[in-house]
Amino acid sequence: MNMNQLIDMIVRTVIRRAVNSGVNAGFDAVSKLGQKNEPERTRTDQVKPQSDPEREKLRAMRQARRAARSSQG
Repeated sequence: MNMNQLIDMIVRTVIRRAVNSGVNAGFDAVSKLGQKNEPERTRTDQVKPQSDPEREKLRAMRQARRAARSSQG
């Protein structure tokens, strides 16, 4: 066995292990997606922020623009 064959064998082994670990990680990630039935609630989800009058005004303006666009088309 010459030096090139030895190097090729080692490189193939390293690449095979890297690919297998990547494939396993992908399968693990996909299997965890199926287990997530409901996202975890955070404190911001539980407490509603106070309504800001400026924000409400901007929201109303956007809705009016959308309504105007939809009535034109």
